[in-house]
Amino acid sequence: MVTALSIVLALSSLLLIVLVLLHRGKGGGLSNMFGGGVSSSLGGSAVVEKNLDRLTILCGVVWIVCILALNLLLKQTS
Repeated sequence: MVTALSIVLALSSLLLIVLVLLHRGKGGGLSNMFGGGVSSSLGGSAVVEKNLDRLTILCGVVWIVCILALNLLLKQTS
């Protein structure tokens, strides 16, 4: 069980990093390095941004649950 949670934690950590970097920058920073500084007028960009927000929050919740579950499991074994 600990191994499975550790794998899920590692995958959700990497996914969370990627999702945060995909967000549109409000005032520069890393997002400009990946082309975030270029403004585009796509019609569905608000929907994409909203779905990206939801996916980021979901991934964050999975990450926190994995950390808490690993903490509880490792306290029981020691």
